[in-house]
Amino acid sequence: MSSKLFRLEATYQNYAWGKVGSQSAVAQYAAHSDPSVKINESEPYAELWMGTHAKGPCRKIDTNELLSDLIKKDPSNMLGEKIIAKFQSKDELPFLFKVLSIEKVLSIQAHPDKALGKILHAQDPSNYPDDNHKPEMAVAITKFEGFCGFKPLDEIADELKSLPEFTAIVGEDVAQEFINNIKQDATDGSDDDKENRKLLQKVFSKVMSASDEVIAIQGDKLIERAHSSPKDFNKDDLPELLIRLNKQFPQDVGLFCGCLLLNHCRLNPGEAIFLRAKDPHAYITGDIIECMAASDNVVRAGFTPKFKDVKNLVEMLTYNYGTVDDQKMKEESFERSSGAGESVLYNPPIEEFAVLETTFEKSSGVRHFKAFEGPSIVITTKGNGYITTEGVKLKAEPGFVFFIAPNTEVDFESIDQDFTTYRAFVEA
Repeated sequence: MSSKLFRLEATYQNYAWGKVGSQSAVAQYAAHSDPSVKINESEPYAELWMGTHAKGPCRKIDTNELLSDLIKKDPSNMLGEKIIAKFQSKDELPFLFKVLSIEKVLSIQAHPDKALGKILHAQDPSNYPDDNHKPEMAVAITKFEGFCGFKPLDEIADELKSLPEFTAIVGEDVAQEFINNIKQDATDGSDDDKENRKLLQKVFSKVMSASDEVIAIQGDKLIERAHSSPKDFNKDDLPELLIRLNKQFPQDVGLFCGCLLLNHCRLNPGEAIFLRAKDPHAYITGDIIECMAASDNVVRAGFTPKFKDVKNLVEMLTYNYGTVDDQKMKEESFERSSGAGESVLYNPPIEEFAVLETTFEKSSGVRHFKAFEGPSIVITTKGNGYITTEGVKLKAEPGFVFFIAPNTEVDFESIDQDFTTYRAFVEA
């Protein structure tokens, strides 16, 4: 088998929030890729990991060698000299590629930047297992819901005016200070914007510092209001969202720090959002392709029984605020490919990764890709086709995962018009 192109066996994770049994895209991909995987219809299948992260490393499918070991043996050809120099690693990919299948809301969370990641890892390695940052991007492959970033401040002010349960958590003084002093249309980075962020931090801090007893009492009242007076809420879908998530996590602080403070985001298949370091977010339901810097550092806020690091969370957030559209990715055409089909680039403003979606709905046949400077990982999510290079031709079916070395030209050939792939890659 070629050292430039070969199949990988990915690792799947059975977290409690995952879709159950064969309803999960993760389970479907794992079982189709590896016939020895028998889907347990009562077990959740949450994540498929594609990369070199120690918690879920990939292996070369015919030899069972770890991808990280293969890279370590020949870093120049597996990573490329420019990538080695840029990321100072000779055995790891700078990104982690995933598929997520979400049935229940994940914890509301944020991820540290590089500087804070080093500090948290040094102070508390059991909760922060590495020293890296974790910006991430999600591309919907089915209809998706999530939380992404703080709402526009006028929406939060409206909620404080109309929802006494929210004011009871925050306190009358802080609520009135926020309502009376936020500045509309503040320019990013201006003095008004900085004051807005301080006011938002005060509100968030009050929510996250509230006792479990107070959250339970006011949470029950908030859910009763969602049932009895849905018109009190400034978004038509908010009462249903509160009721639904309360069934998953009754009397949880996430009802306030998530549903009332964060944007409720909906994506159609093919739409994407970028989640910057230090911005709060959570996934609610759906199947997504996710790519991130190679890290597993999470600072949690709500909808979780796990450790909540409230002090670091309140201090670390950027308190960016705005609409869902502010965080949606803009699709770009990809000029280094040609032929049949279509390739769309999702290119976030970070160094570690970009993701390329290739489809053949409009025309079937062969699409050619010029060589990339760095390594890439490809997963087929729908349909059937082939990936070829230098005389090697590998079948590509749903759940099949591949490694493509740097400086390797490849062809994607569709067998049917459903053939769809996602390719995570890095360049210097």
